[in-house]
Amino acid sequence: MKKTNLKKKPAVVKFKRPEPERVNKILDHFKKMYPDAKCALIFNNHLELLISVILSAQCTDVTVNKVTPALFKRYKTASDFADANPMELERLIFSCGFYRAKAANIIKAGNVLRDTFHSQVPKTIEELIQIPGVARKTANVVLGNAHGLVEGIAVDTHVRRVSQRLGLTKNNDPVKIEQDLMKLLPKEEWFLITYRLIEHGRHVCDAKKPLCPECPLRPMCPSAPFFMKKFWSAVGG
Repeated sequence: MKKTNLKKKPAVVKFKRPEPERVNKILDHFKKMYPDAKCALIFNNHLELLISVILSAQCTDVTVNKVTPALFKRYKTASDFADANPMELERLIFSCGFYRAKAANIIKAGNVLRDTFHSQVPKTIEELIQIPGVARKTANVVLGNAHGLVEGIAVDTHVRRVSQRLGLTKNNDPVKIEQDLMKLLPKEEWFLITYRLIEHGRHVCDAKKPLCPECPLRPMCPSAPFFMKKFWSAVGG
């Protein structure tokens, strides 16, 4: 009889709707752990912020911050970006990855800003998402940091991963994750929760090797038992 090669299914953390008490504890810990969390991008005006966030898609903020000084020295206005030579722009943003698509979006964004919004960065999500290269994440980051307006929660890869592991959402789609978090959290927490989740994802809740043994959130994290089991197995415990 031929043997069947049965592969074990990966462990899945069962989603349990978070209790308000647990959510509040998570928020309290984040406030203590990351009191100074903020957007890591370096910019001097609203246009620079918008361009920086477009460049940050699937790219680290550190890399973007290395690219933008020369970029913003060369291009200073929406018209400058609208009239940019594609090959020159691509060369300047090459290290950010997907440079051709990003250059095309930035040039189109310059045109839309100049021709539709009088060279000003809009103040609503509905207007911002009309700009090429801008989705809800970018719009939320720009609104909060440029205009001090909070209409939602910016969801990047760190926010998605950490909020899933903490049992705050069971969804993978960024828009649905945003909706889940907005229902769970008071509006005054929406702006900073993005940057606190990002900090936690960068420094503790790593994608491949989360530091569960030293994480203060471990007692309230439904994913911790699974990762702790892997940790003790790796160290021979």
